[in-house]
Amino acid sequence: MLEAVTSGAEPQTPAGGRAPLDPPTAAGEVAVLSKAQAFLKKPGAVKAARGMSHFGEHAIGWFALGLVGAVADKERRKDWLIASAGVVGAHAASIAVKRVVRRPRPDHPSVEVLVGTPSKLSFPSSHATSTTAAAVLYSGLTGRNLVPALVPPMLASRLVLGVHYPTDVLAGAALGGLVGGLIRRKLKRR
Repeated sequence: MLEAVTSGAEPQTPAGGRAPLDPPTAAGEVAVLSKAQAFLKKPGAVKAARGMSHFGEHAIGWFALGLVGAVADKERRKDWLIASAGVVGAHAASIAVKRVVRRPRPDHPSVEVLVGTPSKLSFPSSHATSTTAAAVLYSGLTGRNLVPALVPPMLASRLVLGVHYPTDVLAGAALGGLVGGLIRRKLKRR
């Protein structure tokens, strides 16, 4: 089914009745992605982006950091565990949205895909979602604003690697911020 969408053939409606969205025709999204990749794609940046991609895959790295926080901060162990679960929940929310939206990943001659992905679905970026949720939640627990240090590099890495359109990473960051913010508010009330 996704092959039909990316090949330019008429998309087939799956058994569930929802047809995937057409890929962005958009000179706009492809042009921005292509230019961002050309500007940012340096050997060191690609290596760092691949490392970030592996760290963020399925939110595993962020979840593990939350568990380290739970071990190190015994007074707030329960808060760290709730925050860690929140990161996984944000990731799950992004997967649910992907399965509804069904937007295919970039597939254009001007975009080079530099890392493998577990699915062919693009919107929203799960890496952006879980990273933003982790940054928001762990900021509340560390007393430091981690968002500027963590979120922009992860968003940029998805463009460098050619696996997401700009709106994918922005939507992922918004979703992660929403989930992280709601959970952080509940933690503050405890």
